[in-house]
Amino acid sequence: MNRMEAVGSGSLPSEAPPEREGSPAGAQTAAAGAVSIIRTLGELERLAEGWEALAARSGLPMQDHAWTMAIASTFAADGRLHIVAAGAPPDVTAIAPLAWSRCGGSLELIGVHELGEPMDFLYADPSALAPLAAALARLRRPLRLTRLPAASPAIAALRRAYRGQGVVIDNPAEGWPWIPLDAGWREPEAQLNSGRRSDLRRARRIAEKTGPLATEVVSPTPDALAPLLDEAMRVEAASWKGSAGTALAEDPERAAFFRRYAAAACRKGTLRLCFLRIGGQAAAMQIAIASGDRFSLLKIGYDQAFARCSPGSLLMCETIRYAAAHGVRSYEFLGANETWTHVWTQYVQPCASLRAYPVSLRGIAAVAKDTGRFARGRLGRLLRRTPG
Repeated sequence: MNRMEAVGSGSLPSEAPPEREGSPAGAQTAAAGAVSIIRTLGELERLAEGWEALAARSGLPMQDHAWTMAIASTFAADGRLHIVAAGAPPDVTAIAPLAWSRCGGSLELIGVHELGEPMDFLYADPSALAPLAAALARLRRPLRLTRLPAASPAIAALRRAYRGQGVVIDNPAEGWPWIPLDAGWREPEAQLNSGRRSDLRRARRIAEKTGPLATEVVSPTPDALAPLLDEAMRVEAASWKGSAGTALAEDPERAAFFRRYAAAACRKGTLRLCFLRIGGQAAAMQIAIASGDRFSLLKIGYDQAFARCSPGSLLMCETIRYAAAHGVRSYEFLGANETWTHVWTQYVQPCASLRAYPVSLRGIAAVAKDTGRFARGRLGRLLRRTPG
């Protein structure tokens, strides 16, 4: 049965185990000050209108209702879903997109463990986060929020809510690179140093000896999506990711997520499938989202058979050109701040990793566990640096 737990802002239970049954469906008509816990896909689907209204201010795909719906359907349909929303649906004012960790002891941002992308709370304005953060503190369960944007007001809201009820620790986490685009990026080569421009010219010459170059940036119709997505996954599998076993073609669960989300983004008109073709063959691919004023990369890959002509760099240059020509203000690499991105940008959106420990047995156990994990990691790093 679909159900949604909805309680007044002052009555959220102090202990809410993952398996606890929710209130009757009639509780969905709670007052505007209520805090609701969404546990099922049906409840999440009914939250779409209010969710999208809050997500519109972000433009990042990870804030989309469709993104969370695809994650919940793929990774959290086994009772892990625990999304907390302030306000009466559909007029929600703030949302914490959470799920129970696989061990069930703590709450985490949904999908961050499986996909690694940054994610934030959704809110109409920073003040709307106060009742949400207070409700999370009253759950008296550990929070492990990885890759929150460092500027998120959720961090300050959680610090205030846990005051006197627990401890909140936040540390820097891996940020993601991005390019603030302007008209100058309509000629991406002009933004690079002379050495990088020379590298691109040489790569094009090598590619053109194999066959004509063509770039495609496709906003597919639903009927055309499946073969194009299959082709993109084949290209990724032909890269080092395939031999390492990390390509989508080698990971049925993550592939299922991307198919679900791509289908939803296709219907919404935000999906972009990008290909560099050399002599008619797909040599590089990108799966991206064009939403608001952002062009966001979700997956990239290239066929190692074309490695000599750097097809990934050639395609990157062309999709940056495409984004700038279409008036996009921000090109988001997402993922990690890796060395290869420094060719294109030095800008990084900083992130934070937040841990909240309530004053409870579970909180004390979580502190001990995390302290032990940190100590083991630090010891391992010291041993690797110590000469044998």
